[in-house]
Amino acid sequence: MSSNQTLYQALGEDGIRAICNAFYEIMDRLPEAADIRRLHAEDLTPMKEKLGDYLVDRMGGSPLYADKHGTECMTTPHEHYATGPRERDQWLLCMDKALDTVAVEAEVREMLKDPLYRLADAVRNREQSLTNDNPDVIAIV
Repeated sequence: MSSNQTLYQALGEDGIRAICNAFYEIMDRLPEAADIRRLHAEDLTPMKEKLGDYLVDRMGGSPLYADKHGTECMTTPHEHYATGPRERDQWLLCMDKALDTVAVEAEVREMLKDPLYRLADAVRNREQSLTNDNPDVIAIV
C-alpha cells in the first residue's frame, strides 16, 4: 500500500464488501458473538449491504451510505439496543476475524485498527453490558 492511498484505494469496494460479508458470516456462526448476533434479524443480507455502503463511504469511496440513508450518525440506529463493552468487543472480534479471512495486509490492518475501534465504541450506549439470558429479547432499554 502506498503511504498516500486512502483505505478505499487500498481495499477497493470489492475488498470492503468482502470484509463485510466475512464479518456477518463470522458473527452468524461464532459462539463468542452470540450477544451481538441476537441484535440482528435472521437475514443478514441487508446489513451486509448497509455496512458495506457505510464503510465504502467512510474509507474514501463513493457516498453510497449517505446517498441511501442520509448522514445519519451510527449511534442513532443502535440507540434502542443495550450496547456495552462486551457487545463492542464481540463486534471487534468478528471484524478482526473478517480481516483475517479476507487476508488484509498488515499495513492496512494497522490503519483500520483505530477507526474500527472508534466506530464500535461510538455505538456503545452503556458503561457496562447488561445480562440478557432470554434469546427472545433483542433490546434492553
